Amino acid sequence: MESQAELIIEAGKTEHHYWKDLWRYRELFYFLAWRDILVRYKQTIIGVAWAVLRPLLTMVAFVFVFGKLARMPSDGVPYPILVFAALLPWQFFANAFTEAGNSLVSNANMISKVYFPRVVIPASAVIVSFVDFLLSGALLATLMLWYGLTPDWRIMTVPLFMALAIAAAMGTGLWIAALNVKYRDFRYIIPFIVQFGLYISPVGYSSAVVPDHWRLLYSINPMVGVIDGFRWALLGGESQLYWPGVSLSLVLVMLIAVTGVLYFRKTEKSFADVI
Repeated sequence: MESQAELIIEAGKTEHHYWKDLWRYRELFYFLAWRDILVRYKQTIIGVAWAVLRPLLTMVAFVFVFGKLARMPSDGVPYPILVFAALLPWQFFANAFTEAGNSLVSNANMISKVYFPRVVIPASAVIVSFVDFLLSGALLATLMLWYGLTPDWRIMTVPLFMALAIAAAMGTGLWIAALNVKYRDFRYIIPFIVQFGLYISPVGYSSAVVPDHWRLLYSINPMVGVIDGFRWALLGGESQLYWPGVSLSLVLVMLIAVTGVLYFRKTEKSFADVI
């Protein structure tokens, strides 16, 4: 009788191979991302058009409330463009944070049965939101052509601010995903954080309306520097970037990202037991 080899995975045995395993399990990463893209728009009437329709409808609401009723200044650019340029990074962050935060609980069966680096799951959720970002970016380009706006050299800095947005989404996503496994109350906190963050971020208005003596304190919200950076890079003109705020955002995002990875790795061993 032929003997069959048996593979036993013990806790801690793969510790020193963890980061190498991220490359080994890259196909799982692609699979999860593609699966989530298909599932998100399955059985919807207009499919992926929702990725464009949602920010478009949000822009219309903000233009009416802040542009027409509150008459907020638009920094010399059409108000719809001012809003949409901010919605791009904000909705990416909000969607990535939400999806990553719920990703481990949503994949509980997979986590409890097989070994793989768990960070693959929230990371794939962030990539799915990046696809939506690209689709919305195409709409912004169309709107800018419609209004006759042409970006200048600063558009080359967009990848830098996008990297900052990804780091912010990944860091906060890892934190909330790990906490959500242990404390299921966080699934109710996630929508509140997103809603509250929308109001304290300069999406429907320019951060220039914030008094100078409050500007640095206001930039404690890391998305302030990201949104301001996107507007500065995309809209050009004579707008000035508040570099102290951007620098503060950079430091805070890096801190959140690093501590998010460390906390996720610290608690990852117990996911299969408690999920």
